[in-house]
Amino acid sequence: MSEFIDEKDVYPDDPFGESSEGIPTGRDVEWEPLVDYRRNGVSENTIHGAVAWFSGAREIHSFGGNVLCYGRSMMKPFYIKVFARELAETTDWRQKAISVASHNGSAEHVEVAQSLLSENEWGLMQTPLDLPLVQFGRQVRRPRRWYNNSSGHHAAILKGCRLKGWNRAGYTLPSHKVFEEYMQVVKRYLGDDFKPKRIARDGDGLPTVAMTVSELARCYAGLAKNRAEDWIWESMIRYPDLVGGFNRLDTTVIKSCNGQVIAKEGADGLLGMGIVHPDYPEGLGIVIKIAHGWNPQATWYIARGILGVLGFTLRNPYPLRRQKAFLVPGVVPTKYVETLRTIPTWDEWDPDIDRWYYGADAVTVSGSEQ
Repeated sequence: MSEFIDEKDVYPDDPFGESSEGIPTGRDVEWEPLVDYRRNGVSENTIHGAVAWFSGAREIHSFGGNVLCYGRSMMKPFYIKVFARELAETTDWRQKAISVASHNGSAEHVEVAQSLLSENEWGLMQTPLDLPLVQFGRQVRRPRRWYNNSSGHHAAILKGCRLKGWNRAGYTLPSHKVFEEYMQVVKRYLGDDFKPKRIARDGDGLPTVAMTVSELARCYAGLAKNRAEDWIWESMIRYPDLVGGFNRLDTTVIKSCNGQVIAKEGADGLLGMGIVHPDYPEGLGIVIKIAHGWNPQATWYIARGILGVLGFTLRNPYPLRRQKAFLVPGVVPTKYVETLRTIPTWDEWDPDIDRWYYGADAVTVSGSEQ
């Protein structure tokens, strides 16, 4: 007799949320302001989040609490390590780069992703139907699996499964060999004692694991330290436009840092950076998590400040309208705060379209004596 899942195991009982032991909610953690947008000195929007710096197995800096979240697409480079050996000689550099991508779904992205599989294998891919992330002009496209930002990642996993001789049916399930081997990769970076508190289905259908921002940063420190062990780092450096795409933060970071930094965005407010820096011979991993979810502009300002104090130049994002962004000093360790103060979050050419500013006492109130 088959067993059915009780709806109580799927749907919560309380719209205020329930507590699970060892699983803090977003109300329980110590989010900190990371950046605020001010109009004539008054803060209109404050973006909260958490930042973690790690080198080797050592925490360098933590700000905003050691938040538990899912690694999401930020962990794609680690997923693909399961197949690093099999894909090394059977893919070109463009195919390698698309295998770790969360791409925009442009024609180039789709073409490279499709090239990983023969046409009669395309039906095996289980990415959700989607449209391109960045579209230009009038769109009359229908949703397709290849437009999904993870299509190259899925195609590479399917190719890797075939080369390993694994059954490709159910490759997106946590019971499959893909996930089992991925967890072994994670344990190489976090230790054999690591055990996820939760495993959930990611937006692209693959399992994603609950990890703290410090654990994620530790993974990225290891990615920097072990960058020569396979082709993953080099593929991202060679073809950054395939990793994300036009005006994407991770792509822009990679292109700006001369091969010394790889970056990867993750859904719902994540950015991971693996950094090669002489002060951190064990590799430097930095993770930014935005509390309210995906906010590439706010994350961009924070990443610019962090990379700036380490000697890398990242341009500002497109300017805010009638506002200016201001960083909170806590996004960097104390020794870098004075350097952070020298990195402006606006551009000299930034048009000040709302140039008139008045103090409250300078405004004539209707009905007052003239």
